[in-house]
Amino acid sequence: MIHDSPADSLKASTLDRNSEYLGVSTLQLMENAGRSVADVISARFGAGSSVLVYSGIGRNGGDGMVAARHLAAKKFKVTLRLVGDARTITDPIVLQNWFALRSMSSSVRIEECRDSSLLSESDSDVLVDAVLGTGVKGKLRQPILRAVQVINSSRGFKVAVDVPTGIDSDTGEVLGEAVHANVTVTFHSMKSGLLKASSFCGELNVADIGIPPEAAIFAGPGDVEAVRVRRPADAHKGQFGRLLVIGGSETFSGAPSLVALAAYRTGTDLVFVAAPEKTARVISAFSPNLICIKLPGECLAVAHIRMLREHIEKATAVVVGPGLGQSTKTVSAVHRILPIVRESRKPLLLDADALRCLGVVKKKLFDDSTVLTPHSGEFQAISGKNPSKDLKIRADEVKAFAAKSGAVTLMKGHADVISDGARVRLNDTGNPGMTVGGTGDVLSGIVAGLMSQGVNTFGAAIAGAFINGAAGDLAEERLGYHLIATDLLEFISKVLNDPMCHKEIHQKRLQ
Repeated sequence: MIHDSPADSLKASTLDRNSEYLGVSTLQLMENAGRSVADVISARFGAGSSVLVYSGIGRNGGDGMVAARHLAAKKFKVTLRLVGDARTITDPIVLQNWFALRSMSSSVRIEECRDSSLLSESDSDVLVDAVLGTGVKGKLRQPILRAVQVINSSRGFKVAVDVPTGIDSDTGEVLGEAVHANVTVTFHSMKSGLLKASSFCGELNVADIGIPPEAAIFAGPGDVEAVRVRRPADAHKGQFGRLLVIGGSETFSGAPSLVALAAYRTGTDLVFVAAPEKTARVISAFSPNLICIKLPGECLAVAHIRMLREHIEKATAVVVGPGLGQSTKTVSAVHRILPIVRESRKPLLLDADALRCLGVVKKKLFDDSTVLTPHSGEFQAISGKNPSKDLKIRADEVKAFAAKSGAVTLMKGHADVISDGARVRLNDTGNPGMTVGGTGDVLSGIVAGLMSQGVNTFGAAIAGAFINGAAGDLAEERLGYHLIATDLLEFISKVLNDPMCHKEIHQKRLQ
């Protein structure tokens, strides 16, 4: 099994969703989290001790509610203070635990504190901070700020759930004020911010709550949700990416077209395809959505660089390679274009013929703003070695190449391997019907489309692999293995809008 992706590099929400996709519900994880907090407390204090749980209205609060229920079952004197308005609880899992507590009127006392004036110091033996968890940004506001102040001024033993309220779990930054805990019970793995803010955490206790290791190894719906771009009501054209695709040749016009159309389906606002003049006319006729830049001649050449430079500067991401061909002129042009894109500091995706134009990469040519998307043959061309059929060895080979080249590398296959040279992720969506030509171009368009909208390259590559394979699976479910690449296009937005739509297909494969 592959364990090169430290789980603390993934957000809790991503792990939760990936776990749910794998069959472990968020309700199960919340139950295990809350019980682990109760176990830590009961190991230090005996039955009859008083416990005051400060609970928020989100999932960290849900963990606190579960802890309160388990502590009541262990004969503790439990009070739960809800910091906020119960009517604003929207998460159905948190609501389920809230209603469970409300039914325990004889064993748990509930106080609903909708404003800061209702929060006062306590003489309870134990105070549990379950107000805010991971993912919180910005200064604390009322009544949460008051809750932090009251917890800190109370004399009882303080236990923080997952992360002390007021600490950024990624950076360790104190968001104005933060709870000073005696013990912090964090879940699944250590968060980097807790180590940086150890003076607020007290004793750090990592609790296993049953997240499958595969949730951090294989791409899943959580990875897709993590990169979805939100659109404000006042959004305007061009705000969500301008992608430049440099591709096409006298022979190949379909590949750059598929890249462009797939990018549009991810939400990219504008896609420009720079192709040789005759090819550009064919591409323009393919769809009215495609904007073409006509390059004089029959193939990409150094002479086109002056014209392309202007468009590279305006783009938010660049793709080079689909359908380019490998003429001597084109190879020279690719090697001249790469430093221009690098100097412009634009995210870059290299695919297909551009990879073969590179030849064997023997030193660091790129940084993490570049993504390479080879299949096994192209990987051999750029690495100098035939990749292993053994997935563990193959993953190590991709990781080593990514570290050497500097680029995020997505090697396509029956299981995609994605690495930035330090981390490795796998993707197992997709099916044998996707061996048809063009599905790799759709993948490039999805990844580059996300990059053009500001998604980091590693995240875009992971999510893009899942989306492409899931779109292929949805197409196969409707059409069988008789697919063509354009069949995938209509399902891209479906997977982006609801990545859990693939869960049923995943479960069928396990039967």
